[in-house]
Amino acid sequence: MLDTVVSQSQPHPILRDVKLQRRPLALLAATGLFAAGCTHAASGGSAGGPAGRPAPEVSGSLGVRLRLVQIATLESPLAMAIRAADDALYIGQKGGKVIALRGGKVDPTPVLDISSQVSTGSEQGLLGLAFSPDGQFLYVNFTNVDGDTTINEYPFADGSVTGPPRRVLFVRQPYPNHNGGDLVFGPDGDLYIGLGDGGSEGDPQGNGQNLSTLLGKMLRIDPRPSGLASYTVPPDNPFVGKAGVRPEIWAYGLRNPWRYSFDRSTGDLWIGDVGQNAWEEVDYQAAGSKGGENYGWNAREGNDSYQGSAPAGAVPPVFEYGHGSGECAVTGGYVYRGSAIPALQGAYVFADFCLGDVVAIRIQDGRVVQQVSLGLSVPSLSSFAEDQSGELYALSLVGALYRLEP
Repeated sequence: MLDTVVSQSQPHPILRDVKLQRRPLALLAATGLFAAGCTHAASGGSAGGPAGRPAPEVSGSLGVRLRLVQIATLESPLAMAIRAADDALYIGQKGGKVIALRGGKVDPTPVLDISSQVSTGSEQGLLGLAFSPDGQFLYVNFTNVDGDTTINEYPFADGSVTGPPRRVLFVRQPYPNHNGGDLVFGPDGDLYIGLGDGGSEGDPQGNGQNLSTLLGKMLRIDPRPSGLASYTVPPDNPFVGKAGVRPEIWAYGLRNPWRYSFDRSTGDLWIGDVGQNAWEEVDYQAAGSKGGENYGWNAREGNDSYQGSAPAGAVPPVFEYGHGSGECAVTGGYVYRGSAIPALQGAYVFADFCLGDVVAIRIQDGRVVQQVSLGLSVPSLSSFAEDQSGELYALSLVGALYRLEP
């Protein structure tokens, strides 16, 4: 059992490339509960940003101290998924194994082992997993031995894989970084797939704004086959029927949407998009959106111009923060909807991989109205997760799986 642990800043083997420019983020450097009177980044604003950028003051306090309870030790855990009518927690490890945590104990027999099929250099590996809403299929997102994104489907029953894989999606990766990797089923029952811009630095191929490629996008598909196709494109996707545009695209202008989630109560989509040299951002899509949002990369990094002016209609981040106190890459999280921590109800919880401090924000009318440092720090915080009851977990690439508790 463990209360807060000390974060150690170190190179990011999963999320980041070289980041040269540093800008301060005072609030994220806090180690205790939120101190009233500080400034933060809101829609169109930032903490510690350059002169002239709006930085509205917000204040608040969670009113309760939290702790991290270590419930398992694993090998480079990167993602966790839950399954309908199943009490187990399923954890994907970078090296290619899916491990089950049953009754609080790690099952020594992997649910799935594709280690021989996975590349693990740089930002590669088994990067994401999800179960179909009915629990009958397990989906895994990994980089194959050539470094290309592969999403496979496995039949699943009684806590184990019951048959061979079926390839759902394959995407050639031009560079070994910015693979995205998350898999999330939305409230609509469709599978959302986040893909980075293809890698290197600065999006040299211009994929973020190119609607003829899947790179730099959020995709939305029904992963079950349709005729000869390995998946089905929902007919109400925003670009269906448009010449020269991939119909799978749900949103675009993303650099590396490493982790994203739906609010299980409202259906809102929150995306942690890893930045380039200066700004990390959290993007927000309200429930009921018809899709098609352009989040601006690579014309824009956060609210700053990166290459050229912002595209017409580009959606700014709901929250951004700069580098300066050890930050390097945002690890997107979840809106808390559990019952163990009432004071956290409705707040979006996330962190920075290098800094490791866990932070919560609340928004109102599309703007951040509260920011709280939760006084928790996780080294190499690779992912957040939620269990069947909505309680939150934090995964450390160093090996620990933690649960947030009062």
